[in-house]
Amino acid sequence: MVTLAVRRVNISDRSKESLLDFIDTERYSLLPNTAGCYTADDAVRTAHLGREAGLSSWVKLEVIGDEKTLFPDNEALLDATHRLVKDDFVVLPYTNDDPVVCRKLEDAGAAAVMPLGAPIGSGLGIQNRNAIQIIKEFASIPVIVDAGVGTPSDATLAMELGVDAILMNTGIAAAHDPVGMATAMRLAVKAGRLGYLSGRIPRKRYASASSPIEGVVGQ
Repeated sequence: MVTLAVRRVNISDRSKESLLDFIDTERYSLLPNTAGCYTADDAVRTAHLGREAGLSSWVKLEVIGDEKTLFPDNEALLDATHRLVKDDFVVLPYTNDDPVVCRKLEDAGAAAVMPLGAPIGSGLGIQNRNAIQIIKEFASIPVIVDAGVGTPSDATLAMELGVDAILMNTGIAAAHDPVGMATAMRLAVKAGRLGYLSGRIPRKRYASASSPIEGVVGQ
């Protein structure tokens, strides 16, 4: 699945070059997003434009609250989610790593929640592991880590926390070798998911012999 900003796609004049010219829609599903929107009204309008242009009825919903950090405006995000769900959109909102907000978005009808791992484009990795785990524990819809993943180890950690998927852009696009990094990220996601399903050993304060003697009968 490929996400693309509706505001950055030429949907008014299809005779001119567009990002859509470089995406094989037979192979990839499109997930329009509302990047660049700072109000609920603007985000709702942008989502409708994308659907009317034939992109998709799915939308990665972004309502930005701060220009420098690009953190979401969760109040406006919740408002826009309510409105778009009523308009029969499949809404995937990008939000803070806040379990309470994620629960409210699920109650509003979101098809998934997309908490940030770190600020958009920062490459800082998962900053609040506990919050992501709590969000996943209480959610009955998919949890997708969105933003902040910079290295394959970040991707593995996110998947080891039990999330359902990761959305990536900058960590791959801004790498010295994007194709190589994309391959590494794919392998990291697979490894993290398999590690989560396999179940890690409990953490212990002290050493534990790898060849225990408990239960061995002495001679």
